[in-house]
Amino acid sequence: MHSAGNPLLLLKKEDSMHTYAKRLASLLLAPLLSTFLLVGCGNDQNADDVHAKSQSPREQKERARQVADAWKGSTAAAAWNRGYYPMADVIQKPESGWRTAADQRAYETENFVLHGNLPTTATVHGKVDWGNGKTLPRPLWGAEKAYQSFARNRSEGPRLTVTGARLGTTTIMTSRGRASVPAWLFTLEGYDTPLKRVAVTPSKLPSSPIGQARQGAAGSLKHVARLVGTAMNGRSITVNATHGACDDGPVVKVLETGESVVLYASAAGSRSGPCNAEMIGQSVKVQLRKPLGDRILLDALSGRPVPHGEPGGLSPSWT
Repeated sequence: MHSAGNPLLLLKKEDSMHTYAKRLASLLLAPLLSTFLLVGCGNDQNADDVHAKSQSPREQKERARQVADAWKGSTAAAAWNRGYYPMADVIQKPESGWRTAADQRAYETENFVLHGNLPTTATVHGKVDWGNGKTLPRPLWGAEKAYQSFARNRSEGPRLTVTGARLGTTTIMTSRGRASVPAWLFTLEGYDTPLKRVAVTPSKLPSSPIGQARQGAAGSLKHVARLVGTAMNGRSITVNATHGACDDGPVVKVLETGESVVLYASAAGSRSGPCNAEMIGQSVKVQLRKPLGDRILLDALSGRPVPHGEPGGLSPSWT
């Protein structure tokens, strides 16, 4: 029996071909549909990123308020107010300054040589004295450890020569105001005044009562990395804030309370187009309504105190 003359066989044959075509179409369309869905998800994510980057300064200020409120009256704030945290260089240059550019270069590159002996001392504790009846005992560094903290280079370039050291005192700005602290006074060849290195260790940094802001939240806050310096009257501070390679630089705003000064930073003038992920540090001067005093300086993004010092500098901070 021939199929050409049998309607039932023709119908079955057509049904079979129709089913085959449907299956083939589904196989061909599935990858395209998956690709379309993936592209759609990617576009949605990009839209979220754009939205996160365009959030208002109000959210940044709100985050700063949350950080201030979290620290107010906290166990961390109490520990901070009892501790010793240097807010200035723990290595102090000779009072006369550097005689030559070569000597300054030697200091900046940590290129020192020791001609002589450093004292060994049995004293294991020193005392931080704020001059108002408040003191704090702290472990004391030995002369050798203090020397190694700034003499970490042995190159052939310009060098400074240390000929000896003795234990004395110096004055340094701290989180609780100016204090007198033990220091190693290193004699330098060719200088009448010594290079001073604070000899007492900072207190342990308390755990923050608030965590870091979630990525993309709080109006795309940037990091306030370091406190570079404080004006003599305390009414302005200079900080190192980060920003990206495709913007016009950092903008640092401040929320002041009676207990804290919270800095919240962002980037100005973000530009579209290809951009690398490089983070750049830049110094920014911030004016305060009243002197910083013993108020704690906080970073809104991290929720933690802002450390002192330049990144990679000679004076390690309490962090």
